[in-house]
This record gives sequence, C-alpha cells and structure tokens, in this order.
Amino acid sequence: MTNTDTHSHPPRLTRLTFHGPLSEARADRMVQRLIRTDPTTVLDIGCGWGELMLRVLTAAPKATGLGMDLNTEDLARARDNAETRGLTQRAEFIEESATGTSRGPADLVLCIGSSQALTTTEPPHHTAEALRELRRLVTDNGRVLLGEGFWQRPPTPTELAGMWPQAAAADHHDLATLLDLAVAAGFRPEWTETANPDEWEEFESAYQADTEVWLARHPDHPLAAETRERLDRHRAQWMSYRGVLGLAYLTLVPAL
Repeated sequence: MTNTDTHSHPPRLTRLTFHGPLSEARADRMVQRLIRTDPTTVLDIGCGWGELMLRVLTAAPKATGLGMDLNTEDLARARDNAETRGLTQRAEFIEESATGTSRGPADLVLCIGSSQALTTTEPPHHTAEALRELRRLVTDNGRVLLGEGFWQRPPTPTELAGMWPQAAAADHHDLATLLDLAVAAGFRPEWTETANPDEWEEFESAYQADTEVWLARHPDHPLAAETRERLDRHRAQWMSYRGVLGLAYLTLVPAL
C-alpha cells in the first residue's frame, strides 16, 4: 500500500552532524588543536549550520564566532543550534557572500569545503586565490582550518563522466600540490590529515538516508519522481568519485 500524503515533503540532511566527511573523533581532535592558541574571534566561511564553529566556541569560552553562508535554511538551523547550546550571545550567523569580505581578520578561520566562496576564479585556480584570501582573513598568530578536495589518484575518463556535470581532471590538485599552494600563500602546514573511507561512507549515506526512507514510503507522492531522479543521480556520482576524490583537512599557521 502506498502513501500519497501530499503534505509530506522529503526531509533535508537531518542525519548529518557535519556537512562533510568528518567523524566525531576527528572533530574532537581538531577542536582541541585549534583552541591551543586561545582564539577570541572565529570566522567560519561557508558555515552551513555551523556545527564545528559551535563546538569551538563551547571549548573556548572567551571566543565569539561569526558564520557566513548563503543558505537560509542552514543558517536557521545554525541559529537554533546556538540557542539550544546557550551560545546565542557569542555566535552570529549571517546571510552574506564571502567574496572580498571585510569580516576579518580573525584568530581562527574555518573554511571546510567552501574555498569557492572566497573567489570568482574557476577551478582549480580558485584554490590558490582562496588561500591568499584566507591569509588576509587570519591574524598573524592565528590558525586556519581548510577543508579542500583533492584527487587521491588521477581520475579516469569514465569516472569523470559519472561525476558532477563537466567534471574534469583539472578540477582538483593532488595533495602535494595543495600543500605547496598553502605554503606559497604564506602558510606553514601545522597538521595534514585526510578523510578516511569510513568518514566518506558515513557522510554520503547520511546525506541521502532520510530522503531514501521518505521515497520508499511515498512512491506516489507528487515529488517522488523528482526526488528519485535526484537520489539516483547523486548515488551514481558518489560511486564515480568514491576512492578517487579525497578531502584534506589542513591546519595552517600564518608565516610571518
């Protein structure tokens, strides 16, 4: 028997804690590393619902944070989370572009999967420009946490054809080049780590899980065909970049 309740809609990302392949254990280690310098100001570029920034503020009670994003739904979730954790007075979330922003410098800058928000330059050259912007936005004694995609190995033409529209081998650098670009932009890498397969599978599964369950229960819903096409397309893309696309987490120290 099918459910045709037209008042039900596909849920959005409710099973994700972080909007990326990041485990609780790694996040805890990152936060402890990032607060060693006693930051008092935190800037989160492309913050989404700001989970990592809120954890930093919890661990650094003297710090205030500003999260920037263009997704109103994610920002509303961020504000609700801040209120639930008693952080409303120290966490602000604004709907604003980060390109050319004057919101810095901050003691800690977070930019997880959002370097494209700092520049209008096309990939892969946007990475170098984004790193220069991050150097401008961080204080000399501060830290940057950059989460950036990289190729774990060169993708094949078949793999590229299954990824995002117009995917090209030039869309990302390898990890060594990414680190070289960070150094060229005025940083030294304090810590280099990469998302592991378990983190990727947790993220990609949770990204779709609630909507997959909704679709299974609402096959005749007016939104079912559109939702099915979107889910199937994303799953096929994931299978194409699985084990090929990596995400590096770089803790960067400004070089004086």
